[in-house]
Amino acid sequence: MIGKDDAGRRWSIGEVARASGMTVRALRHYDAIGLLSASERTVSGHRRYTGDDVRRLYRVRALRTLGLSLEEIANVLANSTDDLAAMRDLLAAQLRELEAHGARIQRLTRRLHGLLGQIDSASMPDPDQFMTTLEMISMFESSFTTEQREQLARRRADLGPEAVEAARTEWAGLVEKLLRHVRDDTPVDDPRVRALVHRWDTLANRFHDDGDDGEGTKATARRMWRENSEEIGRSLPWPADRMRDLVLYLERCRQAG
Repeated sequence: MIGKDDAGRRWSIGEVARASGMTVRALRHYDAIGLLSASERTVSGHRRYTGDDVRRLYRVRALRTLGLSLEEIANVLANSTDDLAAMRDLLAAQLRELEAHGARIQRLTRRLHGLLGQIDSASMPDPDQFMTTLEMISMFESSFTTEQREQLARRRADLGPEAVEAARTEWAGLVEKLLRHVRDDTPVDDPRVRALVHRWDTLANRFHDDGDDGEGTKATARRMWRENSEEIGRSLPWPADRMRDLVLYLERCRQAG
């Protein structure tokens, strides 16, 4: 049953894509195969998703995380009802999967701690570095959708290891230069800063597809940096607080642009 607020609320395909971490192309694909269609259209033909559509999308995404294929999900939805009992069963199954996943992570973490405790080599990273790496993997997997992770991996493969390493070196140089501007509190509209930010964004664009799909991964990457800058910063050669300030500085630069 839709509440009073849900009855009048409608979402564009862009809003649904941003909220769900999907791409517009993926939502259009769901429409094409009959898995999820917007219930309404504007006079100009733009999709408008209703509360029922949003709940259906949640069921699709939840079943996807449980390992079902799109075909299997279509069969499940065709043979189930959209009521409280069905939604409760789905949420309970999703929660069990998350709890099991959490338990697996805890076991792996304990195992890594045990192994690292046996290592006494000056050339080996310390446990904190390994743990930070694990945290970054977890953040990456929870921030990007499966489709986005595959897209990023494909772009890295297309670029090749030499280009990726060259980009990493160039990015490190940009970090150093921009950190100096952050320290000096250089105005964000300073031509030198704008040129550096342009180089930063141009460099980042190499790792993203063109069009809506690429815009989706770029938005997710920026959000991940913004929300987890301290955790990410702990794995980098610069102080975490300075990297946090740099992320905020970049946001101000783009907003002023």
